[in-house]
Amino acid sequence: MSGKSPFIESIRRTMRVRGYALKTEKSYLHWIRYYIRFHRMQHPADMGKEEVVAFLDHLAADRHVSANTQRIALNAVTFMYNKILDQPLKALNFKLANKPRRLPTVLTPKEVTLIIDRLDGVHQLIVELMYGSGLRVSEALGIRVQDINFDNNSVTIRNGKGGKDRVSLLSQKLKPRLKAQIDKALAIQVEDNRSGVGPSIPDALGRKLPTAFRNPSWMFVFPSIALCHHPVNNKLCRHHLHHTVIRKALRKATLEIQIPKRVTCHTFRHSFATHLLEGGTDIRTVQELLGHTDVKTTQIYTHVIGQHYAGTQSPLDRISEQSVAYAV
Repeated sequence: MSGKSPFIESIRRTMRVRGYALKTEKSYLHWIRYYIRFHRMQHPADMGKEEVVAFLDHLAADRHVSANTQRIALNAVTFMYNKILDQPLKALNFKLANKPRRLPTVLTPKEVTLIIDRLDGVHQLIVELMYGSGLRVSEALGIRVQDINFDNNSVTIRNGKGGKDRVSLLSQKLKPRLKAQIDKALAIQVEDNRSGVGPSIPDALGRKLPTAFRNPSWMFVFPSIALCHHPVNNKLCRHHLHHTVIRKALRKATLEIQIPKRVTCHTFRHSFATHLLEGGTDIRTVQELLGHTDVKTTQIYTHVIGQHYAGTQSPLDRISEQSVAYAV
């Protein structure tokens, strides 16, 4: 089934009316297409519970996907049946994916420094922001001028994972270079405005405030080099840098240093959380900074540092300390 099929397009329109993130839209449509292809192009309206269970079992038994990937596929298919076809699915008894969850890769402070020193310019600044504030690469790239608060050293992440907003730390070390980067971005906006274009704006906001693209607060801190067309209204605009730009620069830097770890953009978010916990930061504070809904998600970092809870000390260390005290 092609991406231009009326059925797929009806799902796309429904998701946009409901305000789903473009990333979620893309993911859901991928899994819905996969579901249809798996059942040899049958229309979903002619299928139901049994076909959904067979699809989910296939993902777990044949594709060996993670539990999280299987859940996303389930959410996509459930959305289609509940919201598009009005055929709610009930009591699905499917095989749960049980691929073990791996501990995240974490860099040492020295490794973080080596990588950052190997980068330069805007690439270096973005990686430092990801590590210093615990941001996902999409969050760092999507920051607008209004999201940086230099007075209280904070950065606001809007419409993050799950559509949530949160506030995180802003390293004082980055303030001079961030201010310089914002000046460059605003200069680009002024030039774009002369041609009647500006930063990409959420479609609904653009209709409500047609001149918002001229407001400096809406400019991306890390604007793309080239103009593009808005994914919803097709208007010419300037988006932020694409994530592949940072990933390529990071890969080049890690290969040159030859760090024996698989380093991705997300590794710096993992390292942010782990280093905070190692430094004694309360796990609830780390949870809030990361934007985790459940503290159980944050607790995986306590396992990374070899403790069930941050700050827990081995009983062997305690008796060793007591022996030293007694000897004195």
